[in-house]
Amino acid sequence: MGVNLGGLAMKNPVTVASGTFAAGREYGDFVDVAALGAVTTKGVSLNGWEGNASPRIAETPSGMLNSIGLQNPGVGHLKECDLPWLADRGATVIVNVSGHSFDEYVQVIEALEGASVDAYEVNISCPNVDAGGMTIGCETASVEAVVSRCRKATQRPLVVKLTPNVTDITEIARAAEASGADALSLINTVLGMAIDARTRRPRLARVVGGLSGPAIKPIALRMVYETHRAVSIPLLGMGGISTGTDAIEFMLAGATAVAVGTANFMNPTATLDVLAGMEYYCEQQGVESITELIGALQC
Repeated sequence: MGVNLGGLAMKNPVTVASGTFAAGREYGDFVDVAALGAVTTKGVSLNGWEGNASPRIAETPSGMLNSIGLQNPGVGHLKECDLPWLADRGATVIVNVSGHSFDEYVQVIEALEGASVDAYEVNISCPNVDAGGMTIGCETASVEAVVSRCRKATQRPLVVKLTPNVTDITEIARAAEASGADALSLINTVLGMAIDARTRRPRLARVVGGLSGPAIKPIALRMVYETHRAVSIPLLGMGGISTGTDAIEFMLAGATAVAVGTANFMNPTATLDVLAGMEYYCEQQGVESITELIGALQC
């Protein structure tokens, strides 16, 4: 069941989507974090962010909208409290790095270089204050700028998380690869909104939020498939995975590993259930190594 995600050795292909599992402590009574291929932490910034006003979560058919605003207590808290907890349990750790400027991404990585971290996931879906609030991952120039700076700051595996809210995701993927990314994770949430017809008001305080869950799975599969054909580096696929079969579909489309996100909110053992389902599939199909399935879709 082992895979290699851009230099990160994972005992199995299953991790969690950033922001749906905190740093694992909240799920510790339900999930042995060391049993997962990796734990991907909630996004961390340099000094901490307060997040957006409430309401900031709204349930939708086959999914949910969120506008959390990357609330987090900062990299210092992660180093002092969460990373030691994960290290004590023998977990493989991917830290999701966030920033409102190119320099902040680099500063977060520099602050973590001496900590128990196995890889970084660079979230380029953040608004860039250096460019008037434009999302960093929407233009190749800003993608190249942030990824190349992060690349210079570390020798650890660098995974770049792509936003689906672009015209051509393969263009962004190629820019990240050319700038030094070891792997790509996709997709992040899809922009959406919900309205309360009775009150005639939006269900989210900021009106628009990120849609996740099974509703976006067809979009995610399509983008993983397209990106796999466009780049040569491994992919971490996510977007609506809640069963082992879902995860296998992502691997057939081109993913080397998968992340379970929204399903964690409904089922705290979703990650282990997905892993068990993948193992069962391999046994039934006579698959000797899970890597045989990567990009094995027959068209």
